[in-house]
Amino acid sequence: MNRLRTFAALAASVFALLSPSLKAQEWTRFRGPNGTGTGKPLTLPDTLTEKDYRWRIALPGFGHSSPVLWGKKLFLTSANADEGKRYLLCINADTGATLWKQTWKFASYHRHEYNSFASSTPTVDSGQVYVLWQTPESVVLYALDHKGNRVWERELGKLNLQHGGGSSPIVVDDTVIVSVEQEGEGNKGNLFGVDRKTGEIRWRNPREPSQGAPYATPLVNRTDDGKTEVIFASTSHGFTSLDPKTGSRNWEVAGLFPLRCVTSPIRVGDLVVATCGTLGSDKSAVALRLPTRANGKTTAEVAYRIPKGVCYVPTPIVSEGRVYFWGDNGVVSCYEGATGKELWRERVGGDYFGSPVLCNGKIYALGTRGELTAISAGSAFKLIGKLETGEPTNSTPAIANGTLYVRTESHLIAIGGK
Repeated sequence: MNRLRTFAALAASVFALLSPSLKAQEWTRFRGPNGTGTGKPLTLPDTLTEKDYRWRIALPGFGHSSPVLWGKKLFLTSANADEGKRYLLCINADTGATLWKQTWKFASYHRHEYNSFASSTPTVDSGQVYVLWQTPESVVLYALDHKGNRVWERELGKLNLQHGGGSSPIVVDDTVIVSVEQEGEGNKGNLFGVDRKTGEIRWRNPREPSQGAPYATPLVNRTDDGKTEVIFASTSHGFTSLDPKTGSRNWEVAGLFPLRCVTSPIRVGDLVVATCGTLGSDKSAVALRLPTRANGKTTAEVAYRIPKGVCYVPTPIVSEGRVYFWGDNGVVSCYEGATGKELWRERVGGDYFGSPVLCNGKIYALGTRGELTAISAGSAFKLIGKLETGEPTNSTPAIANGTLYVRTESHLIAIGGK
């Protein structure tokens, strides 16, 4: 009986510790849970207006990064080129009050006109937040605790990219994964695994340079035999799967992408999908069939290609086995994920560099003029509505606490929620 009581008390204690995380959803990296862009239910009406804003705050400087969240704390980067300062902000998710701000000095450098000096989205776990600052002279990863104290910093080399930096780090178990790929002959890059507690480099995986180095954030895939792999997409290496603990290569299928990979890879069924392109040319997609026990494959193989008309910058999104490509030019297309069959293609208008997110059967995306467009996720196209935020943006929204967090170039807006 005493053993039974002890077990019951222990079980109750464990449930009490776990229950807050079961009720809430953290948005810990670019596009949230494993980059899927999918959030838990929002308390939003179909037709949005400024009356649905819970709060709207001004940000110091300018940026395109997305907010991330742990508990009631939002973390976001910004930069003021005139003052030569970069910021990491911690914001109360309920009220919009700034809890603390950390500052770094920097010198302006050449970047694409559509890029910013704060384009990398931070990543966060239960104890720390990780921010990646990139310049041509240095790439540095910083870890700070949730109170804003700097825990460690790690220099990861230089950056040779004609458009400036923009890739985002992720956390896999006890390792922070960072992509530092390069352009130009002789400028070899690396994929890094950094110990999240100490900042020590656990491993580095060398990468050949290309004329279109990627900006893609990797995908974490749980294989059907219980292992974890991190999948990267790039022009020089195609799809690459690495062990996040050691950096050793599981498999690679090269020669898939003739142009730059900006969108992050996504998974639909037993396929991983990514796109490539440029702003001025057709954009293509490749679907790779992963090796699984179910299909009996031992190597990854190309399942199908979509030769044109997809997306270059916005990462695709998956819902109920369908893949939605939200085109940079405001044309959205829907495909069967398993076969690559096109189901519909419609123009919603505007231009888009932020990636879509999904919740309550609705897909939301931010246009460059600041319009928040919502469509229905389904086998038939349905435009739900648009909300004009009144300021340009190239950012991707975040979903947490029943709230849609929208970042414009110099403001952060909480829409919906209590």
